[in-house]
Amino acid sequence: MQPVSLEDLLEGAVSVERGDGWIKPWRLPFPLLKLFPPDDGIAMRGEDAAGVRLRFTTDSPRLELEVLPVRQPRLFDLTADGQLMRTVTLEPGDSVVVFDDDLSTDDAPLEIWLPNTHPVGLQELRVVAGARLEPVADRRLKWITYGSSISQCGAAHSPARTWPGVVARDRNLNLTCLGYSGQCHLEPMVARMIRDLEADVITLKLGINVQGGATLSGRTLRPAVIGMVQIIRERHPDTPIVIVSPIISPPREDQPNAVGMSLGVLRAQLEDAVERMEDLGDGHIHYVDGLEVFGEEFVGRLPDLLHPDAEGYEILGQRMSQIVMGSTPIARALGAPETGGAR
Repeated sequence: MQPVSLEDLLEGAVSVERGDGWIKPWRLPFPLLKLFPPDDGIAMRGEDAAGVRLRFTTDSPRLELEVLPVRQPRLFDLTADGQLMRTVTLEPGDSVVVFDDDLSTDDAPLEIWLPNTHPVGLQELRVVAGARLEPVADRRLKWITYGSSISQCGAAHSPARTWPGVVARDRNLNLTCLGYSGQCHLEPMVARMIRDLEADVITLKLGINVQGGATLSGRTLRPAVIGMVQIIRERHPDTPIVIVSPIISPPREDQPNAVGMSLGVLRAQLEDAVERMEDLGDGHIHYVDGLEVFGEEFVGRLPDLLHPDAEGYEILGQRMSQIVMGSTPIARALGAPETGGAR
């Protein structure tokens, strides 16, 4: 088996940490981690490889991906032109992920989806002797999505079956997933990071961590949303931005938190923030009510009444693809028919 350079194959990462014989993709700018406090918060979640892929073509009948071993099991997916081929579980302490059993794909782009809830140190990707492996320039539209654990999707069947993975494969998009479990609090440094990334469409799934942590109030939420969007607009003046409010969570719908914010109040505040920007001429911003995407009819898919189960994430992905990606500004960018998301 002959090794292949890995860094040229990475998609969906914001930065790369380099060690002795390994690289690690990050979903934050690794050299600037000190500017993303708390150190045990978003900085830890940014190390997880949600949405990060290795993209290439090959004629090799077997692939071996060598990674740094860890103490937890990790899941890896292989897709061909967006279609899931197989899922491999790497057991604790093991370091080689093997994909074989006929990988013929008529030269369709392959992607190895890395674990969405764990870091991964990449060492080598090996193909059989004499086989060809080449990077594939990803010219698909770039989609950035920002959110919480519901966007990192810890209970998903596997990395490509998170809701962002379902949407990206359904809509043929180049995904950058900025779902940070427990850490979606509209930080200005995250806004600056999104501003500085390439993007054709942006979705901001906001609110559940803010409500759960009582980190923004009725006084501060709307200014934070408006500020985040305006920072992003500095380099993305015409990029479609869709703000999606929280999906249903029955215990939080009407119960105020420590700063008086129930999910019902929070959704109204998010909608008002978007309307204010629309009123001042932003024709590329849109609001989608999370209850329209995943409402009361799906409560049975919320084991803890907050996070979807594995099938729930699949449903959420299908509905996000239909409703959010079918909303007016994104549908125009994708050249697709409008299918939902209207207020």
